[in-house]
Amino acid sequence: MNAKILIAEDDEHIREGLVDLLESEGFAVTEAADGDAAVARWTEGAYDLVILDIMMPAQSGYEVCREIRKTDEHTPVIMLTAKGEEIEKVVGLELGADDYITKPFGVHELLARIKAVLRRARRTSLEDASAPPEVFAFGQAEINRNSLRGTLRGETFDLTPRELQLLEFFQGRPGMVVSREKLMHRVWDLDYYGTTRTVDQHIAQLRKKIEPDPAHPAVITTVHGAGYRYEGNDEE
Repeated sequence: MNAKILIAEDDEHIREGLVDLLESEGFAVTEAADGDAAVARWTEGAYDLVILDIMMPAQSGYEVCREIRKTDEHTPVIMLTAKGEEIEKVVGLELGADDYITKPFGVHELLARIKAVLRRARRTSLEDASAPPEVFAFGQAEINRNSLRGTLRGETFDLTPRELQLLEFFQGRPGMVVSREKLMHRVWDLDYYGTTRTVDQHIAQLRKKIEPDPAHPAVITTVHGAGYRYEGNDEE
């Protein structure tokens, strides 16, 4: 695929294993052993994907992701975490990460996720020429695609690229029940690998922004045992 990937991981054995694996798959890989080195490598070059370990010396993966998103909203970022706490994943998603993988992870799952986010990024860039209208309604919120911002009852909020993709997917399917597996496949461009917590985390964060009452979701509702449903625009 000849994509350029930046890997930031302080564990030498894990980092070398990732470099060997990805280079064997045809990727061009640049490595960094801590957060400062990751920011320096990012500044020096252009990359198609960034893989960040969360717990690193100098700067954490969170801080590096924040630095990247200051100037680049589109390059995919995958976070690596050794922890199972939900808050670790939520923070990464809030900062604009596209996905996370918990260590230890399988080689096939990692490669599948990497190739999926790269395909999605390329497809998004190709679709720019035929971009849909800049602003659309979602429930009571107004969403601006270009600025990655929305407004609800006079309050402005920021969106991550992944959150915008979810909104666009739901917006085209009002009243339809969409399974978590379908969201993984269509929004993440990823086949089902046994967990859909990534979807649930993103929906939970999205509801805090677009729901008038996030504690009682009425725009994106949960259909137990089936998935989620977008209830359509509220005209009131």
